[in-house]
Amino acid sequence: MKKVFKVCGILLAMFMFVACGKEEKKVLYVGTNAEFPPFEYLEKDQMVGFDIDFINALGKELGKEIVMKDMSFDGLLPALQSKKVDIVIAGMTASEERKNAVNFSEPYYSANQVIVLNENNTDIKDFEDLKDKKIGVMLGFTGDLVITEMGLPSEKFSAAYAGIMALQNGKLDAVVLDSETATSYVKNNKGLKLAEGKGESEDYAIAIRKDDKQLLEDINKAIVTLKSNGEFDKILKKYFN
Repeated sequence: MKKVFKVCGILLAMFMFVACGKEEKKVLYVGTNAEFPPFEYLEKDQMVGFDIDFINALGKELGKEIVMKDMSFDGLLPALQSKKVDIVIAGMTASEERKNAVNFSEPYYSANQVIVLNENNTDIKDFEDLKDKKIGVMLGFTGDLVITEMGLPSEKFSAAYAGIMALQNGKLDAVVLDSETATSYVKNNKGLKLAEGKGESEDYAIAIRKDDKQLLEDINKAIVTLKSNGEFDKILKKYFN
């Protein structure tokens, strides 16, 4: 009888372990900042965009349910490190500074920093022309880092649209943004244009905690699969014609 109870106990423990493992595998909590069209933004209170479609396709490939969490951009990596989310996808550049804190997947998109101007601005053509100008950047975005490294003062915004509005209202001379997002704002707002000059190319990637090495490996494999089976190109064409 004792042996029967012992066997039952072992079987129960194994069942609980497997069940917990399945539950852990089932959901992937993903941090993002839905202020970055066309990568992630809100449309009728629903989160949409290239990154959203991409991460959902990755989740399907990984066999995981994706649960998105919207937060401020500068809070994303702290949330990842404190395990409030499992990964981060937010048009985030895999910079050397960020690599000190987290790991990054294989790159999935390349962009540049560009300057958004009012269309009547003829003074600013490149980044060298930003000296002594009123510059808007997004807090924690690559543009923020670029302007800081140039030793220039800037006004920092938590959302891109707030910086664009300040530019339109004449409170700023220029806004530095990632190229695709900047292009989206120029396309959808009359009276704006892009400066001729562009910053160096940068790669977007998914941020993952340094100790989650298996997850990093699984995500990289899934990225390769989506690029080889045509799913990635389908999402790319949807947002970047």
